[in-house]
Amino acid sequence: MQSEHQVPIWFFIGALLLIYGVVILGVGLWHLVSPPPPEARVALYDLHADIWWGALMALTGALYVTKFRPDRKQA
Repeated sequence: MQSEHQVPIWFFIGALLLIYGVVILGVGLWHLVSPPPPEARVALYDLHADIWWGALMALTGALYVTKFRPDRKQA
């Protein structure tokens, strides 16, 4: 009997976290290099939360993608 191979939902969640994290991190780094004018900045701009959250999301996404990647040997 041949069993059906399923891809875990956590793999797709990790991929989304990785993609969104890279995009948010890229925007944060762009704002670090080319900052917006002072009147257009958010209240806690100096903390660079987009860089921290982008890096955290990308790291978490990369961990999920590696841990829950579909096994190529069973396909």
